[in-house]
Amino acid sequence: MLFFVIACLVPSFLISFLATAAMRKLAPKWGLIDQPAQRKVHTNPTPLGGGVGIWLGVVVPIGMAQLIVLILLKSGATPSWIPQELAPHLEGVLYRSQLLWAVLAGGTILSVMGLLDDKINISWKPRLIIQLLVAMGLVFAGVRGTLFIQQPWIGMLLTVAWIIVLVNSLNFLDNMDGLTSGIGLIAAVLFALIMLRFTSEPRWLVAGVLLVLAGSISGFLCHNWPPAKIFMGDSGSYFIGLILSTMTILGTFYSGNSAQGEPVASRHVILAPLCILAIPLYDFCTVMVIRLKEGRSPFHADKSHFSHRLVELGLSKRNTVLTIHLATLTTGVAGLILYEVSSWDAALLIILLIVCVLSIVTILENAGRKNRE
Repeated sequence: MLFFVIACLVPSFLISFLATAAMRKLAPKWGLIDQPAQRKVHTNPTPLGGGVGIWLGVVVPIGMAQLIVLILLKSGATPSWIPQELAPHLEGVLYRSQLLWAVLAGGTILSVMGLLDDKINISWKPRLIIQLLVAMGLVFAGVRGTLFIQQPWIGMLLTVAWIIVLVNSLNFLDNMDGLTSGIGLIAAVLFALIMLRFTSEPRWLVAGVLLVLAGSISGFLCHNWPPAKIFMGDSGSYFIGLILSTMTILGTFYSGNSAQGEPVASRHVILAPLCILAIPLYDFCTVMVIRLKEGRSPFHADKSHFSHRLVELGLSKRNTVLTIHLATLTTGVAGLILYEVSSWDAALLIILLIVCVLSIVTILENAGRKNRE
């Protein structure tokens, strides 16, 4: 398993790190610069387009891995350096590759749209329409969660909603150096850990994609950690959101042909993604409510996020980012514990813990809002 983890993390890290370094030089020439503004917290013009590095750090290693698998299968021999536990799953990689590349194609579409938005500022309406089309296309391609519900259309609708909400949640949170990239890294590592250690048998493909994503985000984070030298922009946040949303569906919500035989006591694990991503989901929902109550567009950028409230309370930007990372890690560990309990009663206690954490967040938000007033 160690070989598998290293093989996923290292190439993606190196490719992302080098590609992001290149984008730091290319972005200003292409006019991809994020200028300081009243609703933003940075004070110096900063290059955008770091999402290109993240995209390359995911797509290139996955493409190389599939090429290697094709060569191995055609040769008919499994080299000694391939772990025995992985060898039986090589054919499964090709079997699921069509669905995987559909996900990467959807992520590419959103990344290109995000890059154009960073350049020419596209209205939120066409962006939302494209997100919906991508989400529906992936659902029809096979990325859907049954959620143990007999009516397929309910699972399809909830899958589309999950993709849209998570994509925009991570995009909304991309308002401070290292914030979205750190949360994406934490979520990817925790989900990969679940796929490798907490399921009945390792789900190598989903875990591999998540580890590749984690390595790619890590390479970018070297350039994005406060004070950031480059921002990921919408291209990066959209791509991370889509990969996380689809992989959680394929790895957690997805039950394949075993839906009817799934033990009722174990079905509470479908709550794990909600626990791990509780902080960005909470921030997304509360910001939407605040903007609608004030009669503004729900997609109009402002400083009503949890991160901004912490700054208003007196925390430095770096400590604000670390606080939100720790809160995400706390709810994420609770998501892991769901796989260690066997009853809904124990699962509800874990959900109560998440509610307590979000209640603390609410108190801090309100305190920050009162200080501002």
